[in-house]
Amino acid sequence: MNFSASTAADILASKSASAMPSDQMFANTETRNYFQAIDNLIKVFAFRPGDEVLFLTDPLLDRRVVDALSGIANSRGVQPREFMAPTTQVPSCPPEARALIEKATFVISSWFCSVNDPFFMKLRSEQGQRWVKITYFRNLDLLHTPQARFPVDLVGEIIRATARQYPTNGDFDMTFSCPRGSDLSIKFTPDMVKNLHANNRWMGQDKAEQPGCYVHFMPTHGPNIYDRNCFKYDVNRHGDMQGVIFPQWAIGFKKPFEENIAIEYKDDVVVKVTGKSLDAEVLRDMLVGVNASLHELGCGFNPKYPRYKIYPAGSNAPGALHFGTDSNRPSEFMQRSVPRWEEPHTHQDCVVLDMTVKVGKTTLIDNGFLTSLRDPKVIEAASKYGDPKELLETFVD
Repeated sequence: MNFSASTAADILASKSASAMPSDQMFANTETRNYFQAIDNLIKVFAFRPGDEVLFLTDPLLDRRVVDALSGIANSRGVQPREFMAPTTQVPSCPPEARALIEKATFVISSWFCSVNDPFFMKLRSEQGQRWVKITYFRNLDLLHTPQARFPVDLVGEIIRATARQYPTNGDFDMTFSCPRGSDLSIKFTPDMVKNLHANNRWMGQDKAEQPGCYVHFMPTHGPNIYDRNCFKYDVNRHGDMQGVIFPQWAIGFKKPFEENIAIEYKDDVVVKVTGKSLDAEVLRDMLVGVNASLHELGCGFNPKYPRYKIYPAGSNAPGALHFGTDSNRPSEFMQRSVPRWEEPHTHQDCVVLDMTVKVGKTTLIDNGFLTSLRDPKVIEAASKYGDPKELLETFVD
């Protein structure tokens, strides 16, 4: 059969023409994927007979999440309790909840303050409370997503491989660059690395099994490549940091920035925002002159987390970074733009998807690609679950 140029053009123009496989998913595949996600869920929420389980929730949380987890707990003879706050944005532990929280051995929380409230940190360190944060599991239907079924143990292997890239035998600079001109450096010491990597997540322990653990479900957010844990949360210490970044997007903004907006940092604090657009003006009001300091420099480690899903605190795809700042007053823009945000309006996550990050002479992230995804131990671990290239480097938009 001869195909003329016009015939080929007609075929290419037709709606039936395709050079890619169908994206239809059959029921048997959906069922298999769903139960893989459920197995991850049960592994992370490692309830034990005798546990005192407490939910710290908010009114907007999908009630099916609480019911599903309660059912797993019930199957092990555990009867959970629940304390609901009016919002996830509670800045610290409500006094009326202290006794209930203190009694718990296992806490499941949607509250922003879960990670660094001094009372909660003390309960984890002194009583061995196990905590799971569910910012990324607010809807039970998320169990049908690729990130839910990505093997939780493989996430841990990726994190451990990333930790091995940090120098430990001397001082070094963590440096940041991007095509728009980002140029930022943070001076690291061996003690800072030791402090940063001392928590269970940097050890690749993403299941709530170890005494004093703090994990996320779904395991997508962090651990952070830099945060206040470098100084054991000592308020009198700060990072030796200086330079600028050019974020591409931020929480509360409907579209990525059209202008190249520069955010300048000095010793963890935002000192300048450069730009002429309305977006730049909003960021300037939000970050300058309000002691907006770097709370976390977040990186994702789950290759199946959607790369361009910025909300609620991301992106959390591997190699995507978010510079999370906290200021001393809430942003009116954020209060209007995302009034029911899961995080307080004093916080802001500025996102960069194409950053190159080096720790000393080692490239941690290469133009938005987390280099530990090609670590031999990671590839070996991934091969137990399927094709390593597909699992680790076929990303979700």
